[in-house]
Amino acid sequence: MSGTVTHDPPPAAPGRQGRPLIVTEDTALLDDLLRLCAAAGATPEVHHGLPEPRAGWDTAPLVLVGDDAAHRVRGATRRRGVVLVGRDQDDSGVWKRAVEIGADHVLMLPDGEQWLVDRIADVAEGVGRPALTVGVIGGRGGAGASTLACALAVTSAREGLRTLLVDADPLGGGLDVLLGGESAEGLRWPAFAASRGRVGGGALEESLPELHALRVLSWDRGDCVAVPPQAVRAVLAAARRRGGTVVVDLPRRLDDGVAEVLAQLDIGLLVVPGELRAVAAAGRVASAVGMVLKDLRVAVRGPYAPGLDDREVARLLTLPLAGEVPVEPALQRPGEGKAPPGSAARGPLARFCSQFWEHALIEAGAA
Repeated sequence: MSGTVTHDPPPAAPGRQGRPLIVTEDTALLDDLLRLCAAAGATPEVHHGLPEPRAGWDTAPLVLVGDDAAHRVRGATRRRGVVLVGRDQDDSGVWKRAVEIGADHVLMLPDGEQWLVDRIADVAEGVGRPALTVGVIGGRGGAGASTLACALAVTSAREGLRTLLVDADPLGGGLDVLLGGESAEGLRWPAFAASRGRVGGGALEESLPELHALRVLSWDRGDCVAVPPQAVRAVLAAARRRGGTVVVDLPRRLDDGVAEVLAQLDIGLLVVPGELRAVAAAGRVASAVGMVLKDLRVAVRGPYAPGLDDREVARLLTLPLAGEVPVEPALQRPGEGKAPPGSAARGPLARFCSQFWEHALIEAGAA
């Protein structure tokens, strides 16, 4: 059992790790809390009473107070991030003691173990604001969604943001190939198929191939073409906890795994060529995606059929217009060894992506 008294403890500052503080004399409870800290990858500081000097109480990112020690910290400075931990599910007085010490949360073991592991892991990872997560999906086949997804990721990395590019389309050929890194060392999606619960964000990032200053989670060339939805949810949640930006290349087919991705997106971009047939196909995609994703915008790609332009396509789809995706001349030329989409910083595609990120990050900050 767990319950909120006032407000949830704040996340740690981005990139800043800290040691949780445990205050208890109950050896059995301490053993449980140490076990949960170990599961979360954190090494706590342990005290039987209020730490002296009291700076330890004031600066620890998370304080776990055993119910046995509540009376010993009653006079401590009020702060956020205090959790009162006990075992007696029938103890109605625990709420009064929580209020007396200014606890944010009351948690009873063993029921609240997973919640507590997640909170401790957040502290260990230094979790801050979650990544701005953008999904790109084609309105029809060959719309250029993968190209735009790569360009957005390459541009984000070039501008100094921590960036992860996620390939959610197992039949797309692999974004690592599009980036010229199919032989790069690192894990691909099949390695995460058994993931459940919480995946460490730092461990995920370090395990993936690094290409063009960004991390890429793509598919290998094996027979695996799907991972369970719970694995998709856990991996994407871990990616988002690291902050920066996450760009996801989505398939047009919507299954349970894709639904898990859509549920974690901040913005969706529907790439639509300026053709009537493409607009008709995109309408069906938008209808399905819009049931899960509320912020879906259209990015239109020319050339246009007679009577169409980017604004008209957006009007027909009744979606906000993200802009017109320009043609990158270098990508149209045949030949091996081409640079990845968006790599030409002064090219039209990179400028489009820079403007998109500028506006999207401002919107995210205002929100």
